[in-house]
Amino acid sequence: MCGIEQLVWANTRAFPNAKYVCGIMTGSMEPYLKRLRHYAGELPLLNGDYASTEGCIGVNVNPRLPPELATYAVPPQVGYLEFIPLTQLEKNDATSSFLNPVGLTEVKFGEEFEIVITNPAGLYRCRLEDVVKVVGFHNSTPEMKFVRRSNLVLTINIDKTTETELQLAVEAASEVLAEEKLEVVGFTSHVDLSKEQGHYVISWEINGEASEQVLGECCNCLDKSFVNDRYITSPKDNSIGPLELRLVRRGTFQKILEHSLELGAAGSQYKSPRCVGATNTDVLQILTDNVVKTYLSTAFN
Repeated sequence: MCGIEQLVWANTRAFPNAKYVCGIMTGSMEPYLKRLRHYAGELPLLNGDYASTEGCIGVNVNPRLPPELATYAVPPQVGYLEFIPLTQLEKNDATSSFLNPVGLTEVKFGEEFEIVITNPAGLYRCRLEDVVKVVGFHNSTPEMKFVRRSNLVLTINIDKTTETELQLAVEAASEVLAEEKLEVVGFTSHVDLSKEQGHYVISWEINGEASEQVLGECCNCLDKSFVNDRYITSPKDNSIGPLELRLVRRGTFQKILEHSLELGAAGSQYKSPRCVGATNTDVLQILTDNVVKTYLSTAFN
């Protein structure tokens, strides 16, 4: 069990009058909802407010909604918030000086934005690298849904795979793994460019021993589940190599957590990395040192 599951398991017995479980359950935490529901039993799960180290971004005004549907009303008094339309980021380089953020009153329903915050502590125009979508309005303030982190993108050629797409692919492959009553307890990804034909690498930590056949099927399922057009066409023209699934030892993601804490990361703010960049050599080395099996996709052969 991970820490939150142990906490829920203990509290439902130590505190039988508990009414609900409250926590952050969106974004990179969403893959754990299934297990959290299992251990919480009949206790409802309430998603907390949308906050960051830099300040409060949104308040969950509909706490009874399932965590997957959580939305946040933006409190206008906590700081000065600006929003970069995602269409601008797609047309320009992320560091471009031509980006033109809009104010809180200028966001439009149905569009996606990256958040920029200026807070009372003196932080000026800090890009949070969070992408949100405007899904409505609470009175006159926008109500937003967290979509993904903007900087978590796998890319080799013209492909751009987001954290959301990665998560959906892992969920699809996890259904194959569930046939042997096993589950993924930790996952991350990176791009391997050590050869001329680069490819995606997905690292899994699972809670038991799976058969070679099932893990091979999981690898193929991962590859086929990336549905954006730019990725699908790339294996056909040989610009991207077959996806690689690497199985790592139990406890590998605990080692990554401990490494982050040693570098000064706050335990309350830590999130398991879903995409490891080429410059994060320490984490890549931890993953490499703990590989026990590897599988190459044959989905596009």
